[in-house]
Amino acid sequence: MLKEIVRPFQYKRRRLSEIDASGAKSQKKKADDFGGTLKKIWHYLAMSKGKLSLVLFMVLISSAMSLLGPYLVGMGIDDFIVTGDSGGLVQLIIVLAVVYVVYSLSMWFQAMWMVRIAQQTVFTMRTQLFEHLQKLPIPFFDKRQHGELMSRVTNDMENVSSTLNSSVIQIVSSVLTLVGTIGVMLYLSPLLTLITVLVIPAMFLGLKWITNRTGRLFKEQQRNLGDMNGYIQETLSGQKIIKTFSQEDRVIEQFEEKNEKLRLAGFWAQTFSGFIPKLMNFLNNLSFAVIALVGGVLALRGDISIGVIVIFVEYSRQFTRPLNDLANQFNTLLSAVAGAERVFDIMNEDEERKDEKDAVNIDKISGYVSFENVMFSYEEDETILNQVSFQAKPGEMIALVGPTGAGKTTIINLLSRFYNPTGGEIRIDGKELSMIKRSSLRSHMAFVLQDSILFQGTIRENIRYGRLTATDEEVEKAALLANADSFIRKMPEGYDTVLKADGEGISQGQRQLLAIARAMLADPDLLILDEATSSIDTVTEIKIQEALEVLMKGRTSFVIAHRLNTIQRADQILVLNNGQLIERGNHEELMKRNGFYADLQKNQLKEQLAL
Repeated sequence: MLKEIVRPFQYKRRRLSEIDASGAKSQKKKADDFGGTLKKIWHYLAMSKGKLSLVLFMVLISSAMSLLGPYLVGMGIDDFIVTGDSGGLVQLIIVLAVVYVVYSLSMWFQAMWMVRIAQQTVFTMRTQLFEHLQKLPIPFFDKRQHGELMSRVTNDMENVSSTLNSSVIQIVSSVLTLVGTIGVMLYLSPLLTLITVLVIPAMFLGLKWITNRTGRLFKEQQRNLGDMNGYIQETLSGQKIIKTFSQEDRVIEQFEEKNEKLRLAGFWAQTFSGFIPKLMNFLNNLSFAVIALVGGVLALRGDISIGVIVIFVEYSRQFTRPLNDLANQFNTLLSAVAGAERVFDIMNEDEERKDEKDAVNIDKISGYVSFENVMFSYEEDETILNQVSFQAKPGEMIALVGPTGAGKTTIINLLSRFYNPTGGEIRIDGKELSMIKRSSLRSHMAFVLQDSILFQGTIRENIRYGRLTATDEEVEKAALLANADSFIRKMPEGYDTVLKADGEGISQGQRQLLAIARAMLADPDLLILDEATSSIDTVTEIKIQEALEVLMKGRTSFVIAHRLNTIQRADQILVLNNGQLIERGNHEELMKRNGFYADLQKNQLKEQLAL
């Protein structure tokens, strides 16, 4: 986001063709899988085959009743009204009442059951999507905007939900009504039927011209919506930075650009799809006029009866209505498929690579860690770690020092198996890291990261996240060791105070203290501290250091810290620069060497004195 904020920006409106040009190739590729996406949706719908069969049966009844009603009216005109048979007319009215009651009930049942099926289907899809997200590797999330992912889980899924609620019934009903209408019309008058279906070629050409544009535009609309949601989430979480650098106006301009793209795609998608009912109404009225004219001539000649003309007039409208509904639902279906494709794109992502067949669980980690000529690259042409080798003995505190981008956090990511090295070997207690199951490895590790993550819930629940089986006494003891107990007890409900999402309502330093308490409660064999004291004041930091020394005793610990005074007691200090391990030793040894580490210490001391 910061790159977007500081980059030179010139806002200008673009024509729709210019906006769509960048994504045309990828969108075309997605459109080729339209059938495949429908098959995947059907796979989920088929999980409710029994209920779906009942819905289709109700649709069949409602379609039959909708065809029977106009036919009875036309026959009633010829058989009862023209002949003056009032008794037969009364019976006809009763039969028509029954027909339309059955029609209404079948419509009600099919709508109610279909809503249940649709909600269950989307429930299953959303659950599987969320479960799949939990199984994806860390690199997937590093490369995606969280807001854009949120858009797929919420907006795109709701798009699928609303379409399933209405479109499935409408499409099936329209097809059945269309087939039934043509069959009855052919039985009554092939000539008038031919006149009625003459509108189909014009209708087909018009719909093809419209849908060729709306399909691409609906996809573009969904993509732009996800992009804008991601940007909103990014800017909301970065408000302090935006205001610190007074970039509010520029952020607003960038939002306007993204909002304009969404507006244009949405405007043209809805505009083109809005042509469909206008086209259908025009063709419907044209067909009505032609049938009335030709039917009148045939009636005067005695070829057909008045009742047949009435039936045909009604069926001509009933003929174009399902076509109109199909056209409208096809546009809705295009929008839903665009959303479903984005959902399935995530579900098609490869899960975190499974453990090796011979990988084992471990009961205890002694803490001997070795990196042997480890290489790593996030991208093929960008080397992050280059031939890094070191050993950590059980119980040692290993400090990682170096400028931003030197590879410190990458070492932690590799040790945690969030990423796999592209070369070399990492061993724990002599066992190659890939031969240890990830879940088992991470169960023996605890992390305190620079950005402490807290969840909505009580303080007690957030600390207990480190070990769910811990008692209340163990939770409070961990908080006491982390120097968090005093501020917790001052909260309105103490340990039972409910925190908002991301710990909103308490200071950053307090969040960090809770994160440290969580790590203490986990009682790990390996401890990872990534800038763990970066958000804590100096006085509290001293107390925390004392607690951490107790925690780290007997455990191998890896510490990343920009405050070099916090690592002076480290057993080993690994100095990294440009992905290479350039210095190694304890504080005294490195200061005597008067190299890169000594320069870092001197520069930091100057900064502190300047303050």
